[in-house]
Amino acid sequence: MSGKKKFLLRLDETLYSALEKWASDDLRSVNAQIEFLLSEALKKAGRQKKSNSEGDAQ
Repeated sequence: MSGKKKFLLRLDETLYSALEKWASDDLRSVNAQIEFLLSEALKKAGRQKKSNSEGDAQ
């Protein structure tokens, strides 16, 4: 099991288009871009420690 939670997210078309362009510029999928942005926002707000991919255990 991947440990990833699936859920439906509805976005305004303009917002999605902007995210799609940004994701493409960063060589990511839209899903990966959203996950990246949310992770960065959580870290900046002090609500999430470094990710496991950086070697930290939860």
